[in-house]
Amino acid sequence: MLLKPLDVVVAVKAAVLDTERWTIAEMVQHLGMDNAQVFRAVRQAAAASLLIIDPEQGRARYRPHRAALVELLVHGLKYMMVPSRGRATRGVPTSHAAPILAKKIAAGTDLPPVWPTPDGATRGESFEPLHRCVPIASARDSRFYDAMALIDAIRGGRARERNLAVSLLPKVLGVERE
Repeated sequence: MLLKPLDVVVAVKAAVLDTERWTIAEMVQHLGMDNAQVFRAVRQAAAASLLIIDPEQGRARYRPHRAALVELLVHGLKYMMVPSRGRATRGVPTSHAAPILAKKIAAGTDLPPVWPTPDGATRGESFEPLHRCVPIASARDSRFYDAMALIDAIRGGRARERNLAVSLLPKVLGVERE
């Protein structure tokens, strides 16, 4: 089995939701994605034990397996889904430039990493998001934005940024709720 970026994004979104159990239709609304894409991503994430299926009154509901998700994000994702970086562009700050880490790490002279988007207010170096839905879904949910920015710091940050992100990620994903 090969995990795709959307599989991971769905599992992360599930972990930061206020409700513990959700349906595919609810996840479609949160991510703004196609129903079939989210369905496939949920099935793959469940097969990888990142999501747990709870059958309830004939309708499947899902909940995140946060400990497994954190293990994948911390130890495997930077090798599986390496971000591509590019030219200077406008976008949404991510990694160490996102608010969750920018408060803790002094900005250098380099351009900050940004998810390219025409709505972005920050000029920086293009940093490929885990999936194309991430910038839009992050604008709707600050906890999801924090989680995805920390994940980007792990995927493409320097040692100090990665270590800080690794220490903050379990709290953002709500690991203590399991």
